[in-house]
Amino acid sequence: MKRALLFACAMLLALTALAASSNRKEMSASTPVVHSSDPDTMRTLGEQRFRANCGRCHAAPQKFPPRAMATVLRHMRVRATITDEDMRLVLFYITQ
Repeated sequence: MKRALLFACAMLLALTALAASSNRKEMSASTPVVHSSDPDTMRTLGEQRFRANCGRCHAAPQKFPPRAMATVLRHMRVRATITDEDMRLVLFYITQ
């Protein structure tokens, strides 16, 4: 009985890890990398990425200093599994 329970827990963890890794690949494959220096484009893309990744749990952002928001975004990047590009664009959107 204990072995069966242990095996079931191990399989559940393995399936969860597999699903999470496939979701990350799908998100990064569908999100193009932006190499734009146009502030309006970056702000628009940052707002889109904020709504897609952060807006599920958070309301529209207040204006905060860039240094404080960079720290918050680094911590949330791990929890929300967003890409570096998404983090950069969201940071630009929130701090402008």
